[in-house]
Amino acid sequence: MKMLAVLPAVLACSTVWAQDVSIKPNADLRLRYEHVDQDGLPREADALTLRARLGVTAARGPWSALVEGEAVLALNDRYNDGLNGRTAYPVVADPGNLELNRAQLRYADKGGQAVTLGRQRIELADQRFVGSAPWRQSEQTFDAVRVQYGRSLGVQIDLTYAASLRTVNGRQGFGARPASVDGDNVFALLGYALKPGTLTAFAYLVDQDLAALQGYRLSSQTYGVRFAGATPIGKGARLGYTASWARQSDWHRNPNDYAATYALGEATLAVGGFNAAAGYEVLGADTGAALTSVQTPLSSLFKWNGWAGKFGTTPPDGLRDAYATFGHGWKGAGPFDQLSLSATLHRFDSDRAVRHYGDELDLLLTARRGKATVSARLAHYQADRWATDTDKFWLQLDWSY
Repeated sequence: MKMLAVLPAVLACSTVWAQDVSIKPNADLRLRYEHVDQDGLPREADALTLRARLGVTAARGPWSALVEGEAVLALNDRYNDGLNGRTAYPVVADPGNLELNRAQLRYADKGGQAVTLGRQRIELADQRFVGSAPWRQSEQTFDAVRVQYGRSLGVQIDLTYAASLRTVNGRQGFGARPASVDGDNVFALLGYALKPGTLTAFAYLVDQDLAALQGYRLSSQTYGVRFAGATPIGKGARLGYTASWARQSDWHRNPNDYAATYALGEATLAVGGFNAAAGYEVLGADTGAALTSVQTPLSSLFKWNGWAGKFGTTPPDGLRDAYATFGHGWKGAGPFDQLSLSATLHRFDSDRAVRHYGDELDLLLTARRGKATVSARLAHYQADRWATDTDKFWLQLDWSY
């Protein structure tokens, strides 16, 4: 009888708890066609892939739990996905996949403190050293614990320990293109934000603890500083600026003994619908031996050093990338909410031994309406002393909820 008396109160509390919990589904769909014409290979790649990420987030107060699955369907086989052995075709690193993409528990309060535990997406600073590689159909996620503190102005702290990462190769990955890589990875950023910009000291300790992955030669420690910000310079005009410097050396089980310098300087200008950027990035070299130049295996590589993807692994003599971007955007252009067009030019040279590697032109057209975005891209790499002439074309449809 006492249990019957207590039952209404328990049910009432359960109802209140359920009412306090919000449930939010998320969906991210992408259909992409990629064509690659690469000198030196007998066939041209034509990859048609479909990616779907479906998940749900349950939240109550500062607590939230997220579970998300990822599926990639290869709709044809006229390309080398890195795993299928079709080496007559250029590589398009989007193999079929079905896996748990994210599963995390998070606490985030209004005071700027947050802790995230589990398989999660990590994107630090400009993603030059640590990112999610969002361009690939299967993204890069980390099994990690991450602690963050800070608001928009003042001290900012971001600390991560990652024991493993899931690669863009998907769960069928193996050998030099593994599904996952274990290791004691530590990422630490300490910054101070002011209105003109944020000054950040960073340390990226990357432990690629897998012999099949370049014989441990991608393990490194990188320490540096970065300043990034933006300021209005007139009516409707805004100037952005980024400067970064770092020193990288071998770490953990890496058999190489090296030290190399990283540097980046970039300025951006937005005036009305026009935008422009100019930058110079240096991935320095040491002795000229393989993998003794600055390496960034955990970065979001597609956004760096040209879309043709010729410099995913930094050449032994390093890389200097001088680039400029020009673009324009229109709101309410015909049936579209937003339309934009941009062009980027790259000149690639070695850091040591002064050689011209090649030049690249990247073009992008995007059109957005509601939750859907259509984009067309073109990358034209003209080789001089590195790799071979390569042309890539993409047509893509994205929809997210």
